[in-house]
Amino acid sequence: MLTHLEKSLIKKEETFCSNTYHPLPVVLKKGKGVFVWDIHNKKYFDFLSAYSAVNQGHCNKKILNTFIKQAKKLTLTSRAFYNNELGSSLEYITEVFGYEKMLPMNSGAEAVEAAIKICRKWGYEIKKVKTDMAKILVCNGNFHGRTTTVVSFSSHHGSKEHFGPLTGGFEIIAYNNVSALQRKLESDKNIVGFLVEPIQGEGGVVVPDDGYLKKCKSLCEKHNVLLIADEIQTGVCRTGKLLASHHDDIKPDLVILGKALSGGFYPVSGVLTSKEIMSVMKVGQHGSTFGGNPLACVVAKEAVKYSVEKKLSERANNLGIIFRNYLDALVDEIPIMKSVRGKGLLNAIVLDCSEESEIPWNICLDMRDNGLIAKPTQGNKIRFAPPLVITEKQLQKALKIIENSLRKF
Repeated sequence: MLTHLEKSLIKKEETFCSNTYHPLPVVLKKGKGVFVWDIHNKKYFDFLSAYSAVNQGHCNKKILNTFIKQAKKLTLTSRAFYNNELGSSLEYITEVFGYEKMLPMNSGAEAVEAAIKICRKWGYEIKKVKTDMAKILVCNGNFHGRTTTVVSFSSHHGSKEHFGPLTGGFEIIAYNNVSALQRKLESDKNIVGFLVEPIQGEGGVVVPDDGYLKKCKSLCEKHNVLLIADEIQTGVCRTGKLLASHHDDIKPDLVILGKALSGGFYPVSGVLTSKEIMSVMKVGQHGSTFGGNPLACVVAKEAVKYSVEKKLSERANNLGIIFRNYLDALVDEIPIMKSVRGKGLLNAIVLDCSEESEIPWNICLDMRDNGLIAKPTQGNKIRFAPPLVITEKQLQKALKIIENSLRKF
């Protein structure tokens, strides 16, 4: 049961904030590593990680110290002037990820919009598609944000209703279906890009077949189409590789990063690509007052550096195997469990109930009561994505909480 104080704080948030979220009823005030605490100092395992934005753990000390040091010196100049951190930050990040250029932005949705603009402009100026005829392919089940453009091709119909007129220039094809991509590319010369999530996180942690992205990249190269990988949720070690695209040993033409690029401290996102592709963007054609500010630069650099030096990819890969093996062993004996899927430490349990059922929500409430917070996605799936700094001992304890809650239903 919620206390009077919790009800009061929840009521205040609902009164003065837009009703665009349906939070789990827990009021948090503190975080450290893999844990968060509520206003009554009850401790929880955080198995959402702010949608994978805190891969490096809550209030990571190294990133925090870097943040404080820079915040005392200079936080914002705008891009009207040079600053002493942007160049070195982008030099490090592009080198780590294997690209030549990065367009820095703030939110993931902004980075998606930037990638769309870059791709379209490349289509007109390099591929020579006729003006206003460029098309970008996307997949069903996608989630790339909630801007006016992005909801136009969203698979979630609630995102579109009464937000029209919708933006044209996009076509939806089946996810994890190479033949669907091939048919489109062979029949339409106006396609300039294929925007895809290596794993559909918000879509319910949908993992494509091994080799799917590799075959897609080959087709895109054959038809002179840019492969755009949305790695906002899957990037920065979450799936057991630096990028989820690396599981198929490919290098997308454009990579969109966000979330964990911030270390959970400050909104940072960006688009990585080659000099040739980025060269289509000219002065005044894209920008952001806060994009590339000194504070964001040092945070992003330290967040990536920490992830690499602490080998978070390897940790996510090894612990992800333990996580799925543990839960897979329960599928046959717990009727509500249908399947377990994921890569690294981005995983989901698919429950044997309808998408309208209250069971997933009630399981999450029970886990909350026992010290672990997670949330359903796409109705009958529960996503589990703890900070990548979690230890095996902590993971085993969390798994017992998950198991006990599942057994009750």
